[in-house]
Amino acid sequence: MSTMVANNKRSFGSTLWDYLTTVDHKKIAILYLVAGGFFFIIGGLEALAIRWQLVKPMNDFVSAGLYNELITMHGTTMIFLAAMPLIFAFMNAVVPLQIGARDVAFPFLNSLGFWLFLFGGIMLNVGWITGGAADAGWTAYAPLSTTSPGEGVDYYVLGLQISGAGTLIGGINFLVTIVNMRAPGMTYMRMPLFTWTAFVASALILFAFPALTVGLFLMMFDRLFGSGFFDPNMGGNSVIWQHLFWIFGHPEVYILALPAFGIFSEIISTFSRKRLFGYSAMVFATVLIGFLGFMVWAHHMFTVGMGPAANSIFAVATMAIAIPTGIKIFNWLFTLWGGNIQINTPMLWSLGFIPTFTLGGMTGVMVAAASADYQFHDSYFVVAHFHYVIVGGVVFALFAATHYWWPKMFGKILNDTLGKVTFWLFFIGFHLTFFIQHFLGLMGMPRRYWVFLEDQGLDLGNAISTTGAFLMGLGTIVLLYNIVVTSVKGEKVGSDPWDARTLEWAIPSPPPFYNFKQLPLVRGLDPLWIEKTEGRKGMTPAEPISDIHMPNNSFLPFVMSLGFFIAGFGFIYQKYDLVWLSLVFIGMGIALGAMLMRSVKDDLGYHIHKEDLVKEAKE
Repeated sequence: MSTMVANNKRSFGSTLWDYLTTVDHKKIAILYLVAGGFFFIIGGLEALAIRWQLVKPMNDFVSAGLYNELITMHGTTMIFLAAMPLIFAFMNAVVPLQIGARDVAFPFLNSLGFWLFLFGGIMLNVGWITGGAADAGWTAYAPLSTTSPGEGVDYYVLGLQISGAGTLIGGINFLVTIVNMRAPGMTYMRMPLFTWTAFVASALILFAFPALTVGLFLMMFDRLFGSGFFDPNMGGNSVIWQHLFWIFGHPEVYILALPAFGIFSEIISTFSRKRLFGYSAMVFATVLIGFLGFMVWAHHMFTVGMGPAANSIFAVATMAIAIPTGIKIFNWLFTLWGGNIQINTPMLWSLGFIPTFTLGGMTGVMVAAASADYQFHDSYFVVAHFHYVIVGGVVFALFAATHYWWPKMFGKILNDTLGKVTFWLFFIGFHLTFFIQHFLGLMGMPRRYWVFLEDQGLDLGNAISTTGAFLMGLGTIVLLYNIVVTSVKGEKVGSDPWDARTLEWAIPSPPPFYNFKQLPLVRGLDPLWIEKTEGRKGMTPAEPISDIHMPNNSFLPFVMSLGFFIAGFGFIYQKYDLVWLSLVFIGMGIALGAMLMRSVKDDLGYHIHKEDLVKEAKE
């Protein structure tokens, strides 16, 4: 027995080390899935605490200060630490397979991007332990953020800097991967729509995140070193923060939403048993949304006082972005039209998404009218709008993708009955929570308020909203139960359980670490479907079996990220004691030392020999 326990311990230790050092995009996808799922639960618990505080008038469940921390950390966690990494999880798991690549362009950077995100996310949440999390709202508007006492906003600034660097690295990596590593015959206009949306989202990351980085650097200097970039008394301007934040913040909506559109496009096409209707128009609409996404940021600032000319320009641009989005909605409907539709859990999420996101888009056009926005602004109407877009679009897509690509990632299929229970609990709970909030906002309920008064007519609406939130929580619990049961008892499935159309379903589930033994020859859109209709099993190879070059695992990305994490504490606490300043040098020394080691040490990887591949094929 003791020997068995020792073997299990060694096995766990080797698995842990494998994940700490992996540069395999499929394992990094699992790391993103686990970490993003964890932060999704944290953000969900924060949301439930917010809703419980508002379940009745003048409630005292949490204090006013803690409520400010909850609304700040809920928004920050859900956007930066849950939605973004979960999108990256599926991009890592699927995009290299969809384009017929053996790996991403920069495996080392892929690992570094994950560990930077994770350590940044941990730093963001350290404030809960050390006396107070960030409390200036997830948008951290100056001067509230620059004058907030304690270290909560400092953790926000340094945590987002570290995490954002990881996201930027990930975006660059996917851009280069999609441009350079497509299989023979995989032209741009043959790429699956999920790959296209990942490509455009990565381009948005490349151009949007530097604006946030600059803003956070300026805020860090204001808070930690006494500068006055956002202080009017020192010649600064607090509105500049809003511009910098939203130049990043609105493209961020499309960084999240576009991959969600790609997920639904794959699922609707697969379970309608049809090619996606209007593929070229969908690609054009995706690129146009990415382009227009940089021209609408100031619609978040209609009440700031920019003047009627600026407001009008941004209002028109905002309304224009509804056109390519409408193209997508109609193309999904036309794909469904006349299709041999199969209703299962991924398809339910996709069908639920279409009317939900359409409603979110309609209210988006309403708040795009600058004059009307003066009434809607900072009310629960806006809260309802962006939750219909982000939850009804992005979170629905993440649930759909989890059920759709789970068998490819893990070789087992999630229980469909439990999946449908998850969908109906979450879907009904979602609409109960947020539909009523449109009317609460129109009745005058402001967002971010700790309590509301009796006899304002807001009691019933808030009680319904809170009930819906707990139904959403219950649906999430069912999904977690489904994952545990499937992991323990689920049966293994083949490479193509959905009878799908794209390349990721042409290889075993889960995929081998080299993905494709031979690079596939792509002969059109939906390449696997083409091979099936011609009676072939699997893809036609584009090359003979030959040696495959693979990268070595590395512990350096973890060490680098740990170094920046330690340095972050030094920056935050150096204002109290010079001893803390030493952490800056220790942390940066660790990070720069790891960079130097990476630079001077040749890492040539290794080869899988063709003889081993042939032998494996025979077995």
